Amino acid sequence: MSETLSSPAALSEATTLELAQALVERLSINNQDWHRLKSNRKARALEQSAVALVYLLKENPEEALPRLQQAVGWLDRSISAPPCPSHGNRH
Repeated sequence: MSETLSSPAALSEATTLELAQALVERLSINNQDWHRLKSNRKARALEQSAVALVYLLKENPEEALPRLQQAVGWLDRSISAPPCPSHGNRH
């Protein structure tokens, strides 16, 4: 997706959904950055908000709502990152 949106002309021709999907790709926390960003409230809220936007554009508000609620939770500090499963209960 990102390659197709690399020029101003391509951006102007892209659909709103394609732009939102590119935004999700850009804001998604990848495996290499997970530990560094898992508790970054801004990064997590951006990621969840972008995914919610895609669901809204696909006319799927029931999937968008929990992502928006999570984004709000990150911003208002009502949720926190769970412990990493790979570092869990070591005995």
